[in-house]
Amino acid sequence: MQLNKIKILFNIEEAKIRVSQMTSPTRHSVTDYRDEAPQVLCDFLSYHESIKAHSQKTVDEYFLDLRNFFRYIKQSRDRSLRDLELDQVSIMDVDINLIRTISLTDVYSYLTYLSRDRARQPNSDKTKYGLNASTRARKIATLRSFFNYLTQKVHLLDSNPIKDLDSPKLKKTLPRYLTLDESVELLDSVDGAYKERDYCILTLFLNCGLRISELIGLDLTDIQGDALRVLGKGNKVRIVYLNDACKAALERYLAVRRPISGRDQDALFLSSRDQRISRSTVHALVKKHLSQAGLDSSQYSSHKLRHTAATLMLQNGVDVKAVQEVLGHEHLNTTEIYTHIDNEALRVAARANPLGRVKPPKD
Repeated sequence: MQLNKIKILFNIEEAKIRVSQMTSPTRHSVTDYRDEAPQVLCDFLSYHESIKAHSQKTVDEYFLDLRNFFRYIKQSRDRSLRDLELDQVSIMDVDINLIRTISLTDVYSYLTYLSRDRARQPNSDKTKYGLNASTRARKIATLRSFFNYLTQKVHLLDSNPIKDLDSPKLKKTLPRYLTLDESVELLDSVDGAYKERDYCILTLFLNCGLRISELIGLDLTDIQGDALRVLGKGNKVRIVYLNDACKAALERYLAVRRPISGRDQDALFLSSRDQRISRSTVHALVKKHLSQAGLDSSQYSSHKLRHTAATLMLQNGVDVKAVQEVLGHEHLNTTEIYTHIDNEALRVAARANPLGRVKPPKD
């Protein structure tokens, strides 16, 4: 067991390198956008990509949020730009001098635009207007990160103009998850040409709480005895230990996994075309087996199976800090949302109220 742990540590760098190998060459990345970004934004994006080790998707979203913000600022100040569509406004001339002129009032004006006039699907003729509170909150988080960087990291600003900016109130929604009985029904329903593979995938989702990106990125060498090496968000590697159900499902699948050659020869899960299984294929097989189990496939997804794993662990006495490690959450408050889903202690408290025994009067 100790030897396996040592092997895991030595393979961490190899796992990080795999990120670039798994990325599709046709996918837009932040480096594609840098021809459209001024230097001050490029430096900020590089900081998050290299120092903060944020995922490529996160960095891309930061760029898109900031590009939209500066397009709005430029158009609102320059009448000659108001005849243009917002996505036609260049931000290449944005520099620290312009940024120093931005006030909290400018940001509130931008947020009003987002809540009233911003198209939800800019490329659709049938789009609705006005972004929801959660989307606006994410864009505020981007602005906060950007101005904190300018103020506290590179000291290009003497003070942060948005330090008092509030986020919109968000409706608290609890994650949807399968019950224990529904989870068993889902596993029992698995059949078909790829039943060993599909059963193994569902078992890992339900027991290990993997993200779909983590599952499709698994290689054969990531199985280390009773442990699984997982490459998570921000290129962070974590170790997830396998219970008997996971080990049995993996053993059953590996017995029928055909050996292949080429780029994806080490991929754990293969598609029907002998390639690393894709995100869309996993989504499709999850929906298929949910329907076969008589469950509403429109209400559940692979990510809901991750929610299920977290919920079942907490319901059965696993410490929330341990669940945080298993799921790879950076912050404990992300994990703590699951503690509010089905807390047996709250049921006990409700039953303990002496008024709970008072019956309504008979007619």
